[in-house]
Amino acid sequence: MAITISVLDQSPIYPGETAADALAHTVELARKSEQLGFRRFWVSEHHDSEQLAGSSPEVLISYLLAKTEKIRIGSGGVMLQHYSPYKVAENFNVLASLAPGRVDLGIGRAPGGLPRSTQALQRCGVDPVSLTDKIVELDSYVHNRLAPDHPLHGLKAAPLPEYPPELYVLGASKGSAEIAASLGLPYVFSLFINGDEAVALEAIRSYRSSFNAERGTVPQAIIALAVAVADTEEEAAELALPQKLVKIHLASGKTLTLGTREQAEEFGRQANEEYTIEEQEPYITKGTKAAVRAKFEALRMASGVDEFIVTSNITPFDKRLRSFELLSEALSGAVAEV
Repeated sequence: MAITISVLDQSPIYPGETAADALAHTVELARKSEQLGFRRFWVSEHHDSEQLAGSSPEVLISYLLAKTEKIRIGSGGVMLQHYSPYKVAENFNVLASLAPGRVDLGIGRAPGGLPRSTQALQRCGVDPVSLTDKIVELDSYVHNRLAPDHPLHGLKAAPLPEYPPELYVLGASKGSAEIAASLGLPYVFSLFINGDEAVALEAIRSYRSSFNAERGTVPQAIIALAVAVADTEEEAAELALPQKLVKIHLASGKTLTLGTREQAEEFGRQANEEYTIEEQEPYITKGTKAAVRAKFEALRMASGVDEFIVTSNITPFDKRLRSFELLSEALSGAVAEV
C-alpha cells in the first residue's frame, strides 16, 4: 500500500522576516503541496508568539481554500478548550459550504500559547465542561445530531454543508488516543512533539484496540512527524541541527512542549509556579531520499499507519521547499507489504 503524505505548517517566522512573510510562505507551501499531490494541508494555532504567525487557523484556512483547488485544507488544530463548540462548528460549516469536501477540523489539547494568552482567551472564565464533552458537542453540531436530552436540542450550526468538515483528534499521548477511540473519531499522534516512537506505537495500538465502532466508523490513525530531506546526509543533518525539543515540567504536574528554551522560561514565569526545563534531541526523520523512504516504510510497518502528516521548520524557505520536493520524489510509489 502506498504511503500518503500530508503537510502541517506552523507558519514559522524566519530571522529577518515578518509575520506577513511567514504567512506568504504558508500560502506558497500549500500550493506546492497541492502540486506535489499531497493529500491535505493543515495549519496550526499559536498565540502571542514571535516565532510562529498562525494564530487564527479558521481565517487562514479560508484564504488557503481560495488559493488552492483540490487539496484538503484544515486545522492542526483548533484549541477547543478556549472556544464555544457551537461557534467553531459555525466557522467550519461555513468553510465546508464554500469548499465542499475539502475541509478538515483537527482538535488539539495544548493551550497554544503562554499562560498570559490563555488568560486573554478565557477572560470570561474557564469553561467547566471537559474537552471530551466539548468534542462530543462539536461533533453533534457539525453533523446536526444534537441529542434529544441536550438543553439546546433543535439548534443548528448553520449553514449545514452537504459535506461536513471531517473531525480529527490530535494528541501526543495514550490518553489522547483513548479519547479519540472512545468517540469513534480519527486520531493523529504528534510524534514531532512527543519525540518517543515507543509511546506513539503504544498509543496507536491502544486506539485501535479500544475503538468505539458504534457509529459505524473504523479506526483511522495518522502519525505527524518532522522531516528534513536533502541531497546528502550531511546537509540533512545540518538542516535539522538548530532544532530542539524543549519541555517544561510544572510543579502542578503538567508538561508542555515549547519551541525554544526562552519560551519555556517565559512560560514558567507567567505560570507563577516552580518548574524545570528539559531539552532533548527532536524526533526528525532526516537524510537523503533513500534513507528517508526507508525510515517511513519502517515506521509504517511498525505502526500500520499509511498516512503521515509532515512538518518542517527548515531555514531558509527555499531549502524547506526543496525538502518537500525531495520527500515527494522519495515516496512517490513507496510501497510496503502489510
